[in-house]
Amino acid sequence: MRFEVLVLGNSSATPIFERHPTSQVINYNEQLFLIDCGEGTQMQLSRYGIKSNRIDHIFISHLHGDHYLGLVGLVSSMHLVGRKADLHIYGPAPLQEILELHFKYSETVIRYNIIFHPTNPEKEEFIFSSRMMTVKSFPLIHRIPCTGFRFDEGKRSASILAEKVEPLNIPKPYYSLLKKGIDYVDPQGNVHQAAALTVPGPASRSYAYCSDTVRHPIYLPSIQGADLLYHESTFLDEMRDRAKETFHTTCLEAAEIAKESQVKKLLLGHYSARYKTLGPLLEEAQTVFPNTELSIEGKWYLV
Repeated sequence: MRFEVLVLGNSSATPIFERHPTSQVINYNEQLFLIDCGEGTQMQLSRYGIKSNRIDHIFISHLHGDHYLGLVGLVSSMHLVGRKADLHIYGPAPLQEILELHFKYSETVIRYNIIFHPTNPEKEEFIFSSRMMTVKSFPLIHRIPCTGFRFDEGKRSASILAEKVEPLNIPKPYYSLLKKGIDYVDPQGNVHQAAALTVPGPASRSYAYCSDTVRHPIYLPSIQGADLLYHESTFLDEMRDRAKETFHTTCLEAAEIAKESQVKKLLLGHYSARYKTLGPLLEEAQTVFPNTELSIEGKWYLV
């Protein structure tokens, strides 16, 4: 099962130094999710070989332009290339009005259904669920209402021990039940325990995304133990006062958060335009949380 994140943009408010505003693609077993949609996102999708019509779910963290101004263009392009499948958009309630006003005054009638799901910036809640993936939003503390998102994989199936199962002549259609932990009873009434005929599946994986936020304990439970945490790290720690003033986080604070929440790996991003070279941000974060990487546009990160 693939579970990986492609960084499309990792700049903060302005595109600079060939860095673009925030956007990411999650590929879970060939199902694509888009998180945030800053200016130029559709061009970045094209650049990295992602077909936009494969995306059925878009998650917008908040209504600062560097996180959503590419959405109208992306939705419009999906319309122009003949999309027919429903598109689900999850984000702040006013975003629905923004989209409707644009289409009203451009006299555009979208040919596919846009299903809008307003997020709640006041509390954690599940907003998407499928057989193998759940997504929840959780409150962050920014200058305007803002949410993070956590993607949790469902329980992964056990594997059949062929060398034990095949001699028992267990019908192959029953294999799926063994994987679910259901014992097999043969025609003679003998019980063959599923636990003895299978190997437990790998541990489920999780990805947490913390968009713009000041450091705050309110969201630590929501990201606890994540396999991969993306956390904004706009400034070096020498700018901590500026970070608080603008409701952002320093790279050192992001590392402290990763350590406190016991995540396995930290991915930095949302870099201020003042930094052309990013090495110092990584070095500073690694003094607290060694398993830290810089997010790099065009690179896939395993969860």
